[in-house]
Amino acid sequence: MTEIDGTSGRAVSTTNAHILYALHAVSPFTLWSLSLLAVIIGAFVRDAARGTYVETHYQYLLRTFCWGILWVVIVTVIFALTVVGLLVLWIPWGILTIWYLYRVIRGWLRLNDGRPAPE
Repeated sequence: MTEIDGTSGRAVSTTNAHILYALHAVSPFTLWSLSLLAVIIGAFVRDAARGTYVETHYQYLLRTFCWGILWVVIVTVIFALTVVGLLVLWIPWGILTIWYLYRVIRGWLRLNDGRPAPE
């Protein structure tokens, strides 16, 4: 899909961003492997969107991925250090999954509306 960016007046394609959002959306169900793939793809295709509102979506997805990975590592280490923590580890992982999906869906809806990603 090609749109005209309101700030730069350039024609900008949102197809790559939609594909990246789709990869991030199904990622929690693939042990996060598709998120890593989406981040790598995003690094290569991001230059085409420089200076447009679509660039904010690439930044947003990268921040979501990095914060998600950081919290997964922290929570896993803390909970793995205790025997009881291992029994309830699914609770913070579930919360992180819901947070991740919320951010992806929120950004994707803004992309559909032709608006920049949330701050």
